[in-house]
Amino acid sequence: MGNVRTYTKKELRGYLVGMFGQNLIYNIVATGLYFYFQNVICLPAMALGWIMAIARVWDAVNDPMMGTIVDKTRTKWGKCRPYLIIFPAIIGVITILTFINGNYAAADSTTQKVLIVAWAAVSYIAWGMAFTVCDIPLWGITSLMTEDENDRSKILGLARIAAGVGGIGVLIVQVAQGLAGVFGGDMQKAFIVTAVIFTVIASVFFEFAGIFTREKVEKSEKRYTLKENFKIMFRNKPFRQILISGILRSPIQLLMIVAMTLVTYYYANGNIMNILVYNEDGSFAGIDFKILIGLGSVALGLFVGQFVSMGITPVLIKKIEKKKLYNFYSFVGAVPFVLIYVFFKIAGGDLTSTGWSVAVGICMLLASASFGGINVLQSVMIADCVDYEEYTNHVRTDGVFFSGQSFITKLSAGIATIVSSVVYEIVGYSGANVDAMNTAIYEQGASFITYNDGKYAAAMFFLISIPPAIGMILSALPTLKYALTDSQHKKILDELVSMRASENNGEEA
Repeated sequence: MGNVRTYTKKELRGYLVGMFGQNLIYNIVATGLYFYFQNVICLPAMALGWIMAIARVWDAVNDPMMGTIVDKTRTKWGKCRPYLIIFPAIIGVITILTFINGNYAAADSTTQKVLIVAWAAVSYIAWGMAFTVCDIPLWGITSLMTEDENDRSKILGLARIAAGVGGIGVLIVQVAQGLAGVFGGDMQKAFIVTAVIFTVIASVFFEFAGIFTREKVEKSEKRYTLKENFKIMFRNKPFRQILISGILRSPIQLLMIVAMTLVTYYYANGNIMNILVYNEDGSFAGIDFKILIGLGSVALGLFVGQFVSMGITPVLIKKIEKKKLYNFYSFVGAVPFVLIYVFFKIAGGDLTSTGWSVAVGICMLLASASFGGINVLQSVMIADCVDYEEYTNHVRTDGVFFSGQSFITKLSAGIATIVSSVVYEIVGYSGANVDAMNTAIYEQGASFITYNDGKYAAAMFFLISIPPAIGMILSALPTLKYALTDSQHKKILDELVSMRASENNGEEA
């Protein structure tokens, strides 16, 4: 194993900084833009659902297409790095454009409303296409940076942690609300300015992945058409199992999509700045600790659970079969999700007391730990599938296989958005009703918890609890009899390393 090639510390650091930047952008859109569409410019719930549905249908073709393009790329920089060097700035520009839109609630005519929805649809679909151009190479390059299985597990584990840290992109909501006062309470202007600042910073970090990484594993010279790549993907049984499992787990994305709206409205009554208390004369009186404990418990649980799990999962992989660990996370992770809704019903709809806030936070901690570990395992197992394909058919289709991961992520977000749109439509949390609710809360002192007989709050707690729990259980079914054991993969990887070393020695001779 002395001929094993792997990344340097500088390359690893550059990759992780780039991963952080990419996921900062992802969360600006996945959470921030969703909140902006729903609660600031008040798009109708079903319009959001249709936008996401159309985007996901296109992704079904676009992602494997991009994977095919990556695998056919031949440059002096490699097959993944060119996209990581060129496209971060392009993604940044499109990200900003998604926020530059009209206000549906304030539109005077049907034509204006149609144009606002159309701009939201076109800009979001364009963003998804641009994101795919970099997302597939960003994950695919991990299997090209090293031949060592432990190093690959390490970089994928650290990548998931860096991606998790990029989750601070969700704070665009809180920062925008804090800046709204600077713009005379104009929340839309505050969101646009915040989006520009966050996106520029994220794009700069994203560039590090292209600039500092290097590809160490040679590529197969054989090229495949898009149709052939689809066949490769679906004939590879372990990859097919992971793909189906990821799709079934789609409702888990509801946690990230709904959580920011939930904590902002449920715990802070619509504005994070309510955590600051002022006297009647305008002087600062202190912190509302009830809001602080509620927000802190949920936020810490959601993020700390992921980080801890992402950190220990690469260590656990060395001692526990990946399949067993993957299924354990899936089954056990469903329990805390269910408990969240059970607690909501037991508490009569009010979980804002210290005790209930801590209980919900613990559930969030355990739930987020489960899907954080699954995210690491998914990436590692897809990389294993790439080795399996090279060993079986003598071609490395990194781009195509990691396009599957990109597809899972975006399809999951799309399905979750459609589910939330349907539920919101049923309870009336849509369009003009959201605008009316904001007016009642901000100007008339209404409480979100009891507004509309508590139906909005109940819908949100349902969405972050029951569908994710069902998704977690279903996702374990395809992998109960996973087709690639760890011992089989180790044998495959050892033979691949020896084969590559022999080929390199032959070329040097």
